[in-house]
Amino acid sequence: MLKVTKTVRFDAAHILSNHAGLCKNLHGHTYRVDVTVAQAPDDARDMVIDFKDLKRVCEDEILSRFDHAFIYDETSAGESEIAAVLAKNSMRIVALPFRSTAENLARHFYGTLKDHVPGLASIRVWETPDSVAEYSM
Repeated sequence: MLKVTKTVRFDAAHILSNHAGLCKNLHGHTYRVDVTVAQAPDDARDMVIDFKDLKRVCEDEILSRFDHAFIYDETSAGESEIAAVLAKNSMRIVALPFRSTAENLARHFYGTLKDHVPGLASIRVWETPDSVAEYSM
């Protein structure tokens, strides 16, 4: 079975409310997102997906929304308060109904892309060069 992976990157800030460690504070990451697509078992073509097409979907569905944004948990009063100040000052915010952990972002990006990318196999979200979360079905 053939698989291909497209990598995109974006910068964003977040907070992990109710976390005991330093990530409870406002901080940022240069996120790396690996989107892996697998060829269907009965597909004999020699190309899984055009990388340019996959890049466009990633730009449209992920980068255009998340790049240089404050990603926050809309169920957190504190995070919502910070987001309101940023929005008031015309800054980019992204509300999510969950904490913005790498694990949750991987699951969210998978759900976002699954209807746009036939054969979507997995999403890996790197918060740092040596820390990654992966989601697949």
